[in-house]
Amino acid sequence: MNADQGLFVPLVLGILEGLTEFLPVSSTGHLLLAGHFFGLTQPATFIVLIQLGAILAVITVYFAKLGLLIRDALTGKPYAWHFAVTVILACLPAVVAGVLLRDFIQGDLWDSAQLICWTLLIGGIVLLIVDRLPLQPKYDDIYQFPWHLAVIVGLFQMLSLVPGISRSGSTVVGGMLFGASKRAAAEFTFFIALPIMVGAFGYDLYKSRDLIDASIALNVAIGFAAAFVVGALVVRYLLTFVSRYGFAPFAWWRILVGGAGLIALLVMR
Repeated sequence: MNADQGLFVPLVLGILEGLTEFLPVSSTGHLLLAGHFFGLTQPATFIVLIQLGAILAVITVYFAKLGLLIRDALTGKPYAWHFAVTVILACLPAVVAGVLLRDFIQGDLWDSAQLICWTLLIGGIVLLIVDRLPLQPKYDDIYQFPWHLAVIVGLFQMLSLVPGISRSGSTVVGGMLFGASKRAAAEFTFFIALPIMVGAFGYDLYKSRDLIDASIALNVAIGFAAAFVVGALVVRYLLTFVSRYGFAPFAWWRILVGGAGLIALLVMR
């Protein structure tokens, strides 16, 4: 691989991360399949570390709202503390499971292209069904989510540890099934993504500190920058898109990618 190709791979993967991280299509699944089918590979640590770019994209877009939340929490506003507790409750299940199962997930599960294709396909069908259900939303304001809904969303988020299921997809489905509107379910995923992704970034950085050298650091920097720019654009316009079109377009994309991947695996085999 020449130098241009060496820089091209982390750039493409960073763009792919930014495009898919907050869409219910599984960013990890797409990145792993890009490596399996097109040879666009980087160490597992790279995939986790470039997510920091997507994290900062959310912070940039929601900077004013986050600042207001922090100010209101420090001044004792009940709604801000209630919201903070719901975010913590929604994050805890995936954090605990992710720490306990990290090696298994990034080893056996990440290595199975067939598993990823099946989870993309099945997850797309589930998302399509839920999107078309005649649900009657009870919660349209993320600051008023009850604690039990946050716990349910957190349990659904645990499913996303399996590559191809999608963190945002699982939380959106869980939220909608138990009373959240489409827009509120999507917006809540942005906020619970912050502590989850920051924790995953920090933990993986610590666990892989001896494996990071100058060449990997450069690749991570390129992927990080691409993920940040593209992720900011996605976050800025996603809620408007979901309010207008729902989640069906993403469901069909999952079905297309998963189905095409399974056919390609069959042909290759």
